Amino acid sequence: MIKDITIGQYYPTDSVIHRLDARTKLLSTLLYIIFLFLVKNVWGYVAALLFLVTAVILSKIPVGYVLRGLKAVVFILCLTVLINLFFTPGDVIWSYGIMKITEQGARMAFNVAFRLLLLISATSLMTLCTDTITLTDGMEELMRKVPFVRRFAHELSMMMSIALRFIPTLSDETERIMKAQKSRGADFESGNIIRRAKALIPILVPLFVSAFQRANELAMAMEARCYRGAEGRTRLKELHYSKADIVAYCLVILALAGIYCTRYLPAP
Repeated sequence: MIKDITIGQYYPTDSVIHRLDARTKLLSTLLYIIFLFLVKNVWGYVAALLFLVTAVILSKIPVGYVLRGLKAVVFILCLTVLINLFFTPGDVIWSYGIMKITEQGARMAFNVAFRLLLLISATSLMTLCTDTITLTDGMEELMRKVPFVRRFAHELSMMMSIALRFIPTLSDETERIMKAQKSRGADFESGNIIRRAKALIPILVPLFVSAFQRANELAMAMEARCYRGAEGRTRLKELHYSKADIVAYCLVILALAGIYCTRYLPAP
């Protein structure tokens, strides 16, 4: 499951979406996520899904590779669905003893599950189509437009890019530690939830130690290269919008407007 995390990874290929400016992909993803929370019925989710599928096809990334990132959130997704399904008050449609499912709970569970799936898939697609350096430059340029953030734009974008960069690294490290512990007789799959949680302690301790070591090595490497933040810093490649970015913005706005208009369609 750990190796199935795709957020933070980059899938190199030549596609229309890969060639777009990083700011275009960041803003499009942000707007898509915002509009997901404005969807009110099934038609909106169908339209949002079609938009995401079209983006995946244009990116030339295998659909299975994008969907692989959902395996890591299956437990969180199921837990969220169950909580909304059984603990949301409303009109009861099924009951057995103390358990009951309400119409409002079923609707809430569906909304949360679909939104979470589309949100994670869209974020994964954005990082898969954008390398870390370009993503950092794009985030910095966008944050420079925000009045209260522009002063710390470079530092914030650097921290976020480092976090994204080390997600797959820590995933590989976790997988390596788990294999090492299994070779010594550790069991992570049998027993109840409490026993499984206790079995994770031999993984978490060396993982935290490794994470601190990597952070220390990164800090020393940045200091050795005279890194002083944004002061006097220049870029090898400057970001520039192209005609393709303008066309992409127009298409995204039209698609999101269509998703928003589904709010006024009758529910099936």
